[in-house]
Amino acid sequence: MRRIATLSLLTFLLSLPLLSEAQTLQEKIGQMIMVGVETSQEHQDSLKYDIEHRNLGGVLLFAYNLRFPSQIRSQNSRFQGLADTPLFLATDQEGGIVARLDEQNGFERTFSAHKLGTEFNSEDSTRKQAALMAGWMANTGLNMNLAPVVDVNVDPNSPAIGGLDRSFSTDEQVVYQHASWFVDEFHKQNITTSLKHFPGHGSAVSDSHEGFTDITDTWEDRELDPFRFLIEDGYNDAVMTGHLFNQNWDEDYPASLSSYAVTDILRDSLGFNGVVISDELFMGAVQENYGMDEAIVQVVNSDTDILLFNTNLYQDKSLPAYIISLISEKVEAGVIDEATITASYNRIMTLKDTRIPTSNEVDYEPQELPDQVDIANYPNPFNPSTTITVSLDQSSQVQVQVFNSIGQRVQTLAQTQLSSGVHNFTFDGRSLSSGMYLVVVSTPETRQVHKMMLIK
Repeated sequence: MRRIATLSLLTFLLSLPLLSEAQTLQEKIGQMIMVGVETSQEHQDSLKYDIEHRNLGGVLLFAYNLRFPSQIRSQNSRFQGLADTPLFLATDQEGGIVARLDEQNGFERTFSAHKLGTEFNSEDSTRKQAALMAGWMANTGLNMNLAPVVDVNVDPNSPAIGGLDRSFSTDEQVVYQHASWFVDEFHKQNITTSLKHFPGHGSAVSDSHEGFTDITDTWEDRELDPFRFLIEDGYNDAVMTGHLFNQNWDEDYPASLSSYAVTDILRDSLGFNGVVISDELFMGAVQENYGMDEAIVQVVNSDTDILLFNTNLYQDKSLPAYIISLISEKVEAGVIDEATITASYNRIMTLKDTRIPTSNEVDYEPQELPDQVDIANYPNPFNPSTTITVSLDQSSQVQVQVFNSIGQRVQTLAQTQLSSGVHNFTFDGRSLSSGMYLVVVSTPETRQVHKMMLIK
């Protein structure tokens, strides 16, 4: 009898996730970092090193990283093949205007959340679209969707949410129901989801991508309900915090940097035990009001688990290396408790163990891609327009697109067969905000990215 009990205990222990695996402090911090990557060789080489040697936790993929289905799958297989610990390979696939997989890269145009929740308001429609998108992600090796948006459409003109049709409804119960169906379909494909933007972005009269976003006078208690109802149902994937300032909650920091918002409200009051992800930390709302070091320390001390960045270089060096060094120093100085790092690491690994296959086998075959495209633009910086010059050394099918700094496509300038030689395209920025824009030129053989600045 004792032998049977011993064998049963051994079987149970062997089935547990390997959370107690020996990890250094630096390796645990590495799992807390998710970065985007531009397509230059410098960015790609740095990412490769960070995955192989710094235990990077995840990669955020924008539209300019996602050219067509087979390329996406090969790229993601290659990334996973470099990692000792499986990566979160994440993108924003909400549907509608925020959909990195669409008709431009071999998939289909999708409905917005507003269309699904307010105009159709049909379980069948929402489930069908979510299942379709989840299948695309599963088939291309993307395993985390930074969606659904569970912001209540308090202000239909809110520039980041209502104005872009990103909310399911003005009714918090409808938002909850459609988000629940959305999440369920992604879980059927083993795709991790992330509710956003806690504690609710739907009343904001400004966009946190651009700068400080104060919701003190506009936020309503009911904006917590979709988060609360889903958590009560057992939701335990991830929640993304917004760079949303509410003076009634915290007089100094937005929710993404606030221990009151994350620890006291989301974790203690709502009972969320899953992974908390910051919204992108290079957004204007953070960078214009807090230094990089202060923001990182605040995010970690707020009980947030994953720090999200849209690029992997900082001051022309590895951003993950910078973050790991900074947090390690703060732990040594007693500013950050090492137990906080361990708790975040354990939550991340629990989620990965639940959603990501343990095998890292890949079917990627490396290939050299010819550099046959040159890009320039003049003037640069520009206002209000600039001429983009694309030089080809041979005739090719070419796609020329412009993206903003958060990876949203703002214009397609060409999608056609071009002869060898020099081709000029005019990009008009009169309707756009100041900032950095990326010109992405893709051919079947290669892709090049060029930065340009719009200054108004």
